[in-house]
Amino acid sequence: MAVAGEGCYLTDSAGRRYLDASGGAAVSCLGHGHPAVIAAIREQAGRLAYAHTSFFTSEPAEQLADWLVDAAGGAFERVYFVSGGSEGIEAALKLARQYFVEIGQPARGCFVGRRQSYHGNTLGALAVGGNAWRRAQFAPLLIDAEHIAPCYSYRDRKEGESEDAYGERVARELEETVERLGPGRVIAFIAETVVGATLGAVPAVPGYFRRIRDICDRHGVLLILDEVMCGMGRTGTLFAYEQEGIVPDMVVIAKGLGGGYQPIGALLVSGKIFDAVRGGSGFFQHGHTYLGHPIACAAALAVQRAVREGNLLANVQEHGAALRTALHVRLGHYPNVGDIRGRGLFLAVELVRDRATKAPFDPALKLHLAVKREAMARGLMCYPMGGTIDGRFGDHVLLAPPFIIEDSHVAEIAAKFSAAVDAALATVKA
Repeated sequence: MAVAGEGCYLTDSAGRRYLDASGGAAVSCLGHGHPAVIAAIREQAGRLAYAHTSFFTSEPAEQLADWLVDAAGGAFERVYFVSGGSEGIEAALKLARQYFVEIGQPARGCFVGRRQSYHGNTLGALAVGGNAWRRAQFAPLLIDAEHIAPCYSYRDRKEGESEDAYGERVARELEETVERLGPGRVIAFIAETVVGATLGAVPAVPGYFRRIRDICDRHGVLLILDEVMCGMGRTGTLFAYEQEGIVPDMVVIAKGLGGGYQPIGALLVSGKIFDAVRGGSGFFQHGHTYLGHPIACAAALAVQRAVREGNLLANVQEHGAALRTALHVRLGHYPNVGDIRGRGLFLAVELVRDRATKAPFDPALKLHLAVKREAMARGLMCYPMGGTIDGRFGDHVLLAPPFIIEDSHVAEIAAKFSAAVDAALATVKA
């Protein structure tokens, strides 16, 4: 039972401290107990806790929206605040469909996503996501969606194939799918800019997303990027797509937006989509009770101000590189460490039975859970996942510590994590 949090650490009811090296689920970007954020929550609660958006807007919602639009540098015009990532994805899917209805293309009714992706646990988000394990028992309830290959260079790039050729090959699968479904049938392509927990901090190869953007533009398909986990500074830039040289039509953010201090997510929307709805039916046919919650927006604004004023994106870049180097030093020579990857403070280690062939461990061993168990025993939190390859085979462990980490935290993470991997491997080989 967690009872307290301070900085990069959580404390349980027995008084044991844990270094939060995963930010929970890549959420706690500012760590725990940040005084400026707590003060903002208290102040807003004393002024106005809640006002339904069918009657009022609020100062925190307007200020946070202005902040995000400005931070995006003109890429988006409007912001739709929700309570988390899954709600943000649902809003994006419905708004994308409504956009085409508004502009007179109602035949568009299909989404294309990627295999081994994850966009949330609600039914629409599960449908466009490609996490086989999470989808399986709910499959009869899900809308039809097409799924193409992820951009997963470590496993899928052929021997002798350049990164450029590989990126072109997997992007071409989107064009082939759109053409197979027929002109004017696809609503949007949705992807995580850097794939999160399902594959484990997998960035695309250079040029992949530029090709995807071009394909979407040529076929009139919207591009929705899911940055719920990888956005809001986690990869070293505020928006992960900045490193891809493109701008999507919509982007969904959440976890790092509020840093866990309040439940909040947001959908950022381009002007052409907003204008189509405003000039058509005049309203987005969607809504939730807690849209634009004043306390949540006040907390998120305080989080974002702290990130900017503390120059924490530079710290993400610096200590992200340092942590990756430390992991390579500690684990890079291990015969059971297949890949160490990621961007910024969004890193993962993929574990394999055979490094040369990349063969995975028997999933019955649940190696990823053994690493988590051994890490917790050493006072370290990490984020494990199985089924990396296809929903059944493959193990990886994600690391996503707070943006405030210092050199001492990097050393502690590397030492405790490598010890946990050692111990976990010993249990499965015993």
